[in-house]
Amino acid sequence: MQQTTNRAEGSEGQGRPSEPRFLIIGSVVGSHGVRGEIKVQILTDDPHRFGLLKQVFIGLEDQEPLPVPLLGYRLHKGRALLQLANVDDRSTADTLKDYLIQVPREDALPLEEGEFYEHQIIGLEVWTVAGERLGEVVEILYTGANEVYIVHSAVVGARELLIPAIEDVIREIDLAGGRIIVELPEGLL
Repeated sequence: MQQTTNRAEGSEGQGRPSEPRFLIIGSVVGSHGVRGEIKVQILTDDPHRFGLLKQVFIGLEDQEPLPVPLLGYRLHKGRALLQLANVDDRSTADTLKDYLIQVPREDALPLEEGEFYEHQIIGLEVWTVAGERLGEVVEILYTGANEVYIVHSAVVGARELLIPAIEDVIREIDLAGGRIIVELPEGLL
């Protein structure tokens, strides 16, 4: 059972911010063509989920996102191309660069057992099976083979620990307790 993290972002747990209202599923990287399509970096594990949506919420990182009807989508060279209502030319599409494409949390796709949303992992405290606190997860790297949790170390100064999110290392993810229990291979510390 490999631990996997869904890339939709957002937070919960003991001493952590409450669940986000919206989950990020993409980021606008530019326009495509002259008819107003926006080119989106996909930040969800299921790129076809755009086809299930009638509207998306868009906004910059620190803004309240606004609902916009989604008229169409297609995949192109590893990106999603979205056609939004009232965006029908290249210059209008260009103004949306760096905007985030989001969905309400209640519209999130259900996860399989052993899968977690990124926002559920970031902020968790990391403890060894022997009861030693290692630090807190601050970021997740997606390597292709498996995720890697970046942990600000509480043990070794301000050093970062890179912990592979694999079954041999991650022993338990306790969302209610706000922690991850790990068994580190020799030499990782």
